[in-house]
Amino acid sequence: MGKITISKVRKSFGETHVIPGIDLTIEDGEFVVFVGPSGCGKSTLLRLIAGLEDTTSGSIEIDGQDATNLAPAKRGLAMVFQSYALYPHMSVRKNIAFPLKMAGVDPAVIEQKVSNAAKILNLSNYLDRRPGQLSGGQRQRVAIGRAIVRSPSAFLFDEPLSNLDAALRVSMRQEISELHQTLKTTMIYVTHDQVEAMTMADKIVVLNAGRIEQVGSPLELYRSPRNLFVAGFIGSPKMNFITGAEAQKHGAATIGIRPEHIDIGSGPWEGVVGLSEHLGSDTFLKVEVPGVGTLTVRGGGEVGLHHGDKVLLSPQADKLHRFDAQGMALK
Repeated sequence: MGKITISKVRKSFGETHVIPGIDLTIEDGEFVVFVGPSGCGKSTLLRLIAGLEDTTSGSIEIDGQDATNLAPAKRGLAMVFQSYALYPHMSVRKNIAFPLKMAGVDPAVIEQKVSNAAKILNLSNYLDRRPGQLSGGQRQRVAIGRAIVRSPSAFLFDEPLSNLDAALRVSMRQEISELHQTLKTTMIYVTHDQVEAMTMADKIVVLNAGRIEQVGSPLELYRSPRNLFVAGFIGSPKMNFITGAEAQKHGAATIGIRPEHIDIGSGPWEGVVGLSEHLGSDTFLKVEVPGVGTLTVRGGGEVGLHHGDKVLLSPQADKLHRFDAQGMALK
């Protein structure tokens, strides 16, 4: 079990209201990602769930039990930190076994659980090494292994991949997703990287200034952002926003069109290529269109346009997003 219900939770540090009031339900077995810019309150919310911060008001329930004032150790949750938090003088085996040893678990049970966790995480050949002899990805797997052996009702990940290089982040992202499929345990994952959110989550919670802007599946947020903030945050490269007369033609204060939803070669917008990035499978263009602005356009890898070339562009009408003066999506 791992259902977590957050009701009217507020968190203030003195006069600073970090989380002004949040309601959220995380279902058992879900992979939920908290995403947002730095300072949006996502790590604070995770720490409130873990019990590492006290709530100012509101309640947190774990599997139907009020956990608002429970000590972290009694919540049945396991947290994986950005910094790994491994003991450098202990072997991998002892690091993974540490929480069980502290809980007074029988040594035979500890050995079995450590072996199972090591097998799941491909660490069986490294159990006698120390953290200093491991790569960053292997250290992160040890930290996850230490969480697995506790058989928690939910795993809490606080930006666990931010210390890794780009290639390793991709492989670890896949490993954590596969781990979720294997364990089928609730996972709550904090990141500022919306690509991680889109590729890993069953449900994304977009946070901004301590408030939830939108909750939904990755494709729901991509296809139907409820406001300008979500539209600009979800999707890579980010959505193009156009105001003024062009937006007014569509009965909106602002219109948005994603780079991949602009066709190249014909259409009502004529512009000049300012930057062309050829990445093999894709080509990204920065195009200056008079009366519209600078647009990011995503084309195929064979697009042969370069700096200074003129180009015609056409937004796909059914992919156009309209927003009112308050930044809310129009139907």
